Amino acid sequence: MDRIYRVIPERCIACGKCELACAFAHGGEGKPGVSRISIHRRGPDLGVPIVCLQCDDAACVAVCPVHALSRNEATGAIEVDYGKCVNCRMCVAACPFGNMLWDETWHCVAKCDLCHGAPKCVPFCPTGALEYIPADRAGRTPDKVAPGVLRSELIASRP
Repeated sequence: MDRIYRVIPERCIACGKCELACAFAHGGEGKPGVSRISIHRRGPDLGVPIVCLQCDDAACVAVCPVHALSRNEATGAIEVDYGKCVNCRMCVAACPFGNMLWDETWHCVAKCDLCHGAPKCVPFCPTGALEYIPADRAGRTPDKVAPGVLRSELIASRP
């Protein structure tokens, strides 16, 4: 994978445009429940975008009994093969970050697939809190993801 999806939480103003862009891209409707990205709101103008980390050793992939999850070598994203998926939701339970979702609208599992290499949410973010950049431009991720917000708090409180 030569590009990474990066979140810069201190830039997020919790406007929800990324959620809407994702919902339109994955369901053709502006229903936030269809979105694969969610904003963890910490106040009226402070939010932290939460999205699949595309883990190297992904628990969701390991527990799938029908091998419906695999990494797209071109994009680096873990994708769901809906032709194989039996909707057992084991992947949803296995994700330690809560980023594998059950889509109530379409009645299937859902996760960020990086829109097959062109994340639709990125250009809609008005503050540049979301980036899809060359991997060599990525820096170290801090323990604090926003002023006063620790990464461990977000993992423990995902809605």
